This record gives sequence, structure tokens and C-alpha cells, in this order.
Amino acid sequence: MSITQQYLLDSYRARLHGEPAPPAPGRGELDLMRELSDHRRFRAVVAERPAHGRLRGALDRWRRPRAL
Repeated sequence: MSITQQYLLDSYRARLHGEPAPPAPGRGELDLMRELSDHRRFRAVVAERPAHGRLRGALDRWRRPRAL
């Protein structure tokens, strides 16, 4: 049984019993990933570690442009 089929079955059962529908599959995964990323950044700031990632790369490229 696929995730979608299980979701539809659970929704049907919830409707029969007058209960709220379950959350859709995959809903909240993006929020979870964003929250984990924010938490890692927060922990880096608290531990006084330098910033890593896209922002640091952009700042490095701006500070040291490539020679042509």
C-alpha cells in the first residue's frame, strides 16, 4: 500500500468516526528541514564558530574577486 492510499484510507476512517483528518503526507517536511538548519546556525553562533555555507561563500567571493 502506498503512502497516498494509506492517507486516503485514514481520512475515510476519520470521516466515518467524526475525527479530524490526518495531516497530508510530506506536509511539514520543509518546515522541519528549515527548523533544523536554523538550529544548527544558532548552535554555531552560541559556540562562537564562524559562519559556513552559501553566505560565507558569497562574502568570500565578494571580498576576493577572481583575476581575469
